[in-house]
Amino acid sequence: MSELRVDGIAAGYGRIEALHGVHLTVGDGEAVALIGANGAGKTTLLKTVAGLIRPSRGRLWWDGQDITGWPAEKRVKAGIALVPEGRRVFPALSVADNLVLGAYVRRGAPDFDEVYSLFPVLAERRSQAAGTLSGGEQQMLAIARALMSRPKLVLLDEPSLGLAPLMVAEVTRTLVALRSRGVPLLLVEQNVAAAFKVADRGYLLDRGTVVATGTTAELATDPRVQAAYLGTPS
Repeated sequence: MSELRVDGIAAGYGRIEALHGVHLTVGDGEAVALIGANGAGKTTLLKTVAGLIRPSRGRLWWDGQDITGWPAEKRVKAGIALVPEGRRVFPALSVADNLVLGAYVRRGAPDFDEVYSLFPVLAERRSQAAGTLSGGEQQMLAIARALMSRPKLVLLDEPSLGLAPLMVAEVTRTLVALRSRGVPLLLVEQNVAAAFKVADRGYLLDRGTVVATGTTAELATDPRVQAAYLGTPS
């Protein structure tokens, strides 16, 4: 059984501390949303879990192991995959070659069947340069590339950012499908309505501190979430 536990994590950039003792868990097969305003520390937390930022205090636990000091590559091999903000596909490479790069931690020939069944458009465009895809298709490719490592946990940073409404709906449907397959997700998303369609639980982060947590149904009735993120009066 896989579980991520963030235990009192503080982290930041140089002398600037962006997270102040954050506690968070993601259980096996669970989808968890992390919401908050710009600058709340959401991306910093994902990067810390992924091993791109070293915390100044606190511990990170994965599958019962203390991974606080592990490098990013070791975390990928242990099953933690990050889908970064801005997609970060390799534009000059084909769709298929981008996917191959996502499978570099696995032994043997890459297996495209699962991601092509989840993203049929990528199968149709496997030979096409990734840079010629639409923004929504590039986002699907970024998610598919992460799935090529067969992760036990997927970290997603703003997957709907900059997408047209129809593509936001398509990406949301894809994440719901992933959740239904039992893939654990930690989802950072400014589009809270979309995030709540995917996630079981959520955390509200404010200036580096968790100020509310609960099921998505409970958070949807929280006046702070309603007023700031769901467009309803407090």
